[in-house]
Amino acid sequence: MLKPILIHPDPRLKKTCAPVADLTDELRKLAADMLETMYDAPGIGLAAPQIGVLDRLIVMDCIKEGDPEPVIMFNPEILASSDDTSVYEEGCLSIPDQYAEVTRPAEVRVGWIDENGNPQEKDFDGLWATCVQHEIDHLNGKLFIDYLGPMKRQTMTRKSAKLKRERARA
Repeated sequence: MLKPILIHPDPRLKKTCAPVADLTDELRKLAADMLETMYDAPGIGLAAPQIGVLDRLIVMDCIKEGDPEPVIMFNPEILASSDDTSVYEEGCLSIPDQYAEVTRPAEVRVGWIDENGNPQEKDFDGLWATCVQHEIDHLNGKLFIDYLGPMKRQTMTRKSAKLKRERARA
């Protein structure tokens, strides 16, 4: 089932999410709904707070052509990150149609619990590394625009707030 995506500014997007203590069928269904919502948007990642759920859950799939490779992560955490950095033009489903270059570690090792309750650990690089860091940031109340200078961040926030008002009237 498609979920409405919160648009910045929304106070829920700035909150730190609680760890998932017990993996329930309800949470598995939420993860499936998040994947459906992400693909429909379309996007390559979605964090639970973006749909108003303050749990540590993200979904992502950075495959743009060919067979999808959906990843569901409960309680993801970055275990290690490279000194090397990469720059990607990032966007966000909660800040529609706005993009900016963000510098992040080029490679990260992430640990998480999968939808079956099994601990996982994997190294990510390229777009996958950027995406997983971006989504984990959401769980910590941080948006990609928080990496930008104050002028650019304020401009993007104003545009997003205007879009939010226009959608509310529609």
